[in-house]
Parts: sequence; structure tokens; C-alpha cells
Amino acid sequence: MPARSARVSRQTKETTILVEISLEGTGAAQLATGLPFLDHMLDQVARHGLIDLTVKAEGDLHIDAHHTVEDIGITLGQAFDQAVGDKKGITRYGHAYVPLDEALSRVVVDLSGRPGLEWFVEFPRARIAEFDVDLFREFFQGFVNHAKATLHVDALRGRNAHHIAETIFKAFGRALRMAVTPDPRMGDVTPSTKGSL
Repeated sequence: MPARSARVSRQTKETTILVEISLEGTGAAQLATGLPFLDHMLDQVARHGLIDLTVKAEGDLHIDAHHTVEDIGITLGQAFDQAVGDKKGITRYGHAYVPLDEALSRVVVDLSGRPGLEWFVEFPRARIAEFDVDLFREFFQGFVNHAKATLHVDALRGRNAHHIAETIFKAFGRALRMAVTPDPRMGDVTPSTKGSL
């Protein structure tokens, strides 16, 4: 399978985003979003998804982080969609359960060509350091809309907000890794009875 990678930039009056992604990576990440906790979460995606990932963002953080987080999700989704290509021969579905101490999350993805997010996550507090936990949903909504993927995210248990977030992003990385992995029995066939995704 040829190397699957993409480079996407997005510029609006609110943000300037650059994302580079390689699905045949080693988990290397270069992250500069202006949001340290989001950098920490994106590093989990790269490391556990074995995705090489660069994200550089400048946004109107003097207002709040909403535009920056959402636009990173959008741009990452666009880059992922380009990198995965025509989806021939891939596994298509991916899932992962990830624990961290008392926390446990499940993420299931379908690279279906149809965007959808089912988000069942409750955090015990509104902020992790300076990061507003409501923005995690905005990130994933932006991703699925532009990656054209269906994503189910369930935080099954947890008391520590940091642990809950980390299990979600680690599981997200591992689910993506499974979904994009070539299935040798699939050959050059699209994994759909429709013939396209």
C-alpha cells in the first residue's frame, strides 16, 4: 500500500491551522496549538494510533478556545480523509477500550463516508487546567464532519476528568489505527456492499 499522508491548511478570520498526517507513522508528533492540554491529548492520538502528526495553530485565544479547537478538528478531519484515500482494502471499522486507573472509555469508528457523532461523556468538572471540557465534543464533531466518519464515544466510568479525557483520546487513536489497517483478505476491494465509501 502506498504511503498515506496529507497536508492541509485552513485560514479564517479566527484561526490559522496547519495539519500534516501520515497514517504509516511511528507515533511522532509536533504540536503547537496554543492549548497545552489539547497538545497532550493529540499526542495520545499520534502515539497510540501510530500516526505521525503535526498540528500548528494560531487562533483568537484572547476570546476563548472554541474556534481554535473546532477548527483543529475540522482540519484534522480533512487531512485524515485525504490520507486514507479511496479506502480500498482497509479494515474500515475500529474500536478500542482504554483504561487509566479508575477511568474507562470506549471509542468505535466506522470510516463509512457518513459523518456522525454519538457522544456519551460526562466530566466531573468543567475545566481541566485552563481547558473547557465542552470543547472536546466540538473537536470530535469537526473531525467526523470532515473525515466523513461515524464515531461513538462512551466514557464508561471515571472520577478524574484528566483520566477520562486521556482514555478517550487514547482509544480514539487506537480505533483509528485499527480502522485504517489494511486487511490482506480484502485485497483491493472496498469494504462495502455498495462498492464505495
